[in-house]
Amino acid sequence: MDNESLVLRCRLGDRAALTELVRAWHEPVLTYVRRMLGPGRADDVTQEVWVAVVRGLPRLKDPARFAPWLFTIARRAVATRLRAEYGEASLDAGAEPPAVPDGTEAVLDRVELFDGLAALPPREREILALFYLEDLSLEDCAEICGIPLGTAKSRLHRARGLLRGQLEEKP
Repeated sequence: MDNESLVLRCRLGDRAALTELVRAWHEPVLTYVRRMLGPGRADDVTQEVWVAVVRGLPRLKDPARFAPWLFTIARRAVATRLRAEYGEASLDAGAEPPAVPDGTEAVLDRVELFDGLAALPPREREILALFYLEDLSLEDCAEICGIPLGTAKSRLHRARGLLRGQLEEKP
């Protein structure tokens, strides 16, 4: 069933529709939040996102635009958490990558990619995560980030260059 139908059913109080909506979108939201904040803080923020979604569903003007609306809520929750933690001594951005067994070249490449992504400034990390990891259109990314389409395009271009530089610096 499509998102629009699920949202409309949720508005009518159909709990099964809400369960289906959460089941379909929980993992993409969790992945996005995890990429932005790190794994240690992602679960709590993801729960906050779903609470905001349940409260906000009756006010969603266009049910067909559920995905951008959902990621806008997730973005705001991430920003709120980052603002709350601003100034704390330890942020997860500098965390060491997990240990991987020898001989797993693909896993090493993936760890290097995610390390490079984690080292990017939040705006660039966000646009890369939304566009490439969540498969959202550039128009949806711009809407979620609250920026013009041209700004989203230039931010994505800059993010690609920064990530390329991060990956080329690795020995």
